[in-house]
Amino acid sequence: MRVLLVEDDPELAPAIATGLRAAGFAVDRAERMDEADLKVAVNAYDCVIADRGLPDGDALALIKAWREAGRTFPVLVLTALGAVDDRVSGFEHGADDYLVKPFAMAELTVRVRALCRRDNPPRPPRLTVGDVTLDLPTRRVRRAGVLLTLTAKEFAVLEALMLRAGEVLTRSELLESCWDEMSDPRSNVVDVVVGQLRRKLGPPDLIESLRGVGYRIRGPV
Repeated sequence: MRVLLVEDDPELAPAIATGLRAAGFAVDRAERMDEADLKVAVNAYDCVIADRGLPDGDALALIKAWREAGRTFPVLVLTALGAVDDRVSGFEHGADDYLVKPFAMAELTVRVRALCRRDNPPRPPRLTVGDVTLDLPTRRVRRAGVLLTLTAKEFAVLEALMLRAGEVLTRSELLESCWDEMSDPRSNVVDVVVGQLRRKLGPPDLIESLRGVGYRIRGPV
């Protein structure tokens, strides 16, 4: 899942981004409303997290403009303004959730994941391909009953492949859904992670490589 974090605090923004990436999200960042507006125009986000107090204004104005333009992605507002009137104003401007600072990273992660689920087609809690099972709520992967230790990126790639088992996912599709904008599309980062994933899954190999195209996971579903 790919999210956009709109936050200008030089200490808080990287801390939030690090926490979200550790939870398996691909995170793009913006510090101003105009920068955020440009990013949503060219990228597909599962969720936007926006601080209200930005250098070029109140993010609620931007959220309202997005809604008026027909943009429906979920938006979570982060702010130190926690009065009832402030929260009501946030929802009236089109926010889907409102979290007051300071907050626990675990709570933010859970809220963002819930918003992403709400805006996307329902996903089964457990995915199975062959003898591989992926449990979304606990983020655990097993093969033949043996628990595997995957990195956040390996988990994200495996989830993307298993959600579309039998279909070919291009490298560009995997890069867009599992990495953020800082990843060079010319790099071999997708191939590297898939290689690591294959080694951890072990034989027989369920991930098929289609030269020059991408990857698919195969096997009885």
